Amino acid sequence: MNHLQQRVGHVCLLVCFSTRSSLFGRRICYVYNNRHLRKSSTSLSDRTGRLAAQRAGLGRWQLLFNHSTMASEAKKAKVAVREGILFGMGNPLLDISAPADQAFLDKYGMKANDAILAEDKHQPMYQDMVDNLKVEYIAGGATQNSIRVAQWLLQVPHATTFFGSIGKDKFGEVLKNAGEHDGVQVNYHYDEKMPTGTCAVVITDNNRSLCANLAAANCYKKEHLDKNMALVKKADVCYIGGFFLTVSPESILAVAQSCAEDNRTFALNLSAPFLCQFFKEPMMKAMPYVDILFGNETEAKVFASEQKFETEDLVEIGKKIANLEKVNKERKRMVVITQGTEETIIVQDGKVEHFPVVKLDASKILDTNAAGDAFVGGFLAQLVQGQPLKDCVRCGNYAASTVIQHSGCTYPAKPDFQ
Repeated sequence: MNHLQQRVGHVCLLVCFSTRSSLFGRRICYVYNNRHLRKSSTSLSDRTGRLAAQRAGLGRWQLLFNHSTMASEAKKAKVAVREGILFGMGNPLLDISAPADQAFLDKYGMKANDAILAEDKHQPMYQDMVDNLKVEYIAGGATQNSIRVAQWLLQVPHATTFFGSIGKDKFGEVLKNAGEHDGVQVNYHYDEKMPTGTCAVVITDNNRSLCANLAAANCYKKEHLDKNMALVKKADVCYIGGFFLTVSPESILAVAQSCAEDNRTFALNLSAPFLCQFFKEPMMKAMPYVDILFGNETEAKVFASEQKFETEDLVEIGKKIANLEKVNKERKRMVVITQGTEETIIVQDGKVEHFPVVKLDASKILDTNAAGDAFVGGFLAQLVQGQPLKDCVRCGNYAASTVIQHSGCTYPAKPDFQ
């Protein structure tokens, strides 16, 4: 295949991913043409097509639409993975992980499977863990976990990019080295005063409780985003975890608006119930730009309660979220609700799909920390390659299943997902 054919193929698949209803609706194909542009579908704007052509380095192109053949071809071919295809922004934290008992949780007022921000009463806990428990230091932070997992699955250097804030210290170097070792293009904002953020991961049986001390992660500045916006615009999919709502909601909005303007995919995660309760104002400012919303069943129910949906039925909650106001009308919002070992519910454009989870033998489960992060990473790794929804979910489940058999957000050297 010559260079031009490779580039043509790239455009065909890229635009198939970028169009209305994402990759699960109508299929659009762009092909190179030396003379003119021909439009034969009204579901895609000229502007979107020009953007796709520019990314592939083509000058003149024409638009051909073939609904049935593209639907079948999408199952055979993947979008070529390129540098910077997936972008993430969040709170980079160094996980201090250790097994403990219920008494340790009670000592610091924590619950099994909690996810909270550290208060004054939690500050002694980190040193307590180091002094009295068998700790491991693991690169963490919800969004960074998802991006690292996606990078592991994509296996193309710098296919993913991550922004966040760390301190100029040893822990910051550990995080930077871990990301670069995994192949992620890490682009950190460095805070001059605060230390790198940490997260206590207390493991009790098969449960994990998280207590994040954001420190430098809480100091991200939008100026860093503005200087590096080219990396954001390079991505086909941008993903941000809900925890970043507590840090830089203006940066979230800037990324979200950029995606809407260029008809690229913006994904957000509810991340924790307290965010739906106490940070719902910045969350709802970002919501009109959200193309894909992730959340677990607890987060979805709390979100529904705060938004006065008057239902606890997850399918109905998904439908109501999908129908919330949306800026980019060319994409129908997708809502992904996970339920641990129970089926995953996905709602988009009035259609509801249920995906079973293959349960792992309890004896194989080492640490459920980052299971949800890994699911998102696996899902996005297939999404950016233009793969069907069932494969996105299947890869998400594979990634989660793999990670919970290891300590923290870690995994084998090479994935064996088929």
